[in-house]
Amino acid sequence: MHVDMDAFFVSVELRTRPELIGKPVIVGFPADRSVVLSASYEARAFGVKSAMPMAVAVRMCPQAVIIEPRHKLYYEVSAQLMEIFHSITDLVEPLSVDEAFLDVGGAIRRLGPPREIGELIRRRVSAELGITASVGIAASKFVAKIASTRCKPDGLLLISPDETVPYLHSLPVGALWGIGAKTADVLARMGIRTVADVAATPVTSLKKVLGATGEHVYRLSWGIDARPVTPVRLEKSIGAEETFAVDTGDDAVISRELLRLAHRTAGRLRSSGSVARTVALKLRYADFSSITRSRTVHTPVDSAQLIHGVALQLLEALGPRPMTVRLVGIRAEQLEEAAQTSLQLSFDRRDDNWRAAEHALDQVSRKFGNKSVLPASLLDPGGPR
Repeated sequence: MHVDMDAFFVSVELRTRPELIGKPVIVGFPADRSVVLSASYEARAFGVKSAMPMAVAVRMCPQAVIIEPRHKLYYEVSAQLMEIFHSITDLVEPLSVDEAFLDVGGAIRRLGPPREIGELIRRRVSAELGITASVGIAASKFVAKIASTRCKPDGLLLISPDETVPYLHSLPVGALWGIGAKTADVLARMGIRTVADVAATPVTSLKKVLGATGEHVYRLSWGIDARPVTPVRLEKSIGAEETFAVDTGDDAVISRELLRLAHRTAGRLRSSGSVARTVALKLRYADFSSITRSRTVHTPVDSAQLIHGVALQLLEALGPRPMTVRLVGIRAEQLEEAAQTSLQLSFDRRDDNWRAAEHALDQVSRKFGNKSVLPASLLDPGGPR
């Protein structure tokens, strides 16, 4: 079973903005160099897509309502979503904050056949979270993912084992994992335009064109995907990045943005019950070249002030920058469960004081929104938004 939320960030925002239901809505920062994080289906009708430059999206749909993202809220809703999944089965493999594979074979005796389980999940997501989910059900992960995509939004599609091959063979070749637009063009020149065409092509011919993936694509065309659902309880890394409205070489502007990103990253760490042993800094220069530097800390961290401090050390260690900076990012890596990790406190308790203050900030943000209380330095009107 593949369960995927519909326009997740937008759906979460519309819970408190019901007057926008049915209208084109985009979640993202309004700056020209930002990108679309999520778009309602009304906005998608105009061609707006996730990861599209905001400037392009606004030109395509000038009447769209733009809502600035609230990342902490989205990850809180994501945690609630995963709790629903885990109440159905222990075999849950998250793919992102709003989708996961579920192996429900062991839940059938308790909860009924797969279609009933899928409808149960959709009802609970709607009733408990106020958003909608699309559910694809099949005998393999690959086909379940196709099914959930094909029944969006707010739908359920079950493809039984005996329907799998006929259904796949009715689809265009781009439905196969690993077949992007360029590869599809190459296959089209060979007369291969549908999944059925792939299935009818000798594996040796596919391997000549696609290399080692040729055999994999051939197997998928026959619905063969033996990969099990692999439970993942802890993210491998958590981070955030931001593109400046104007390339900058100002250390104060970069430091302030790193502090903002540190708070976003630390908030996600705490909401997921994680701490990090490594902090990574990312810089993208004006020529689009990128560098990443990381440092492992003595004691795992979940505090924005501590993460920011490490990021500044990494920035200083880079020395003079060759050109202005277009983008900065922070990532927390080597994650551990906070409940199973001992945190060593400093003798003067400054680290613990910051931790306590940020936990209090979490509680205020949950009640009043994540812009209710901010570090004073982030109230400066300069820098990206």
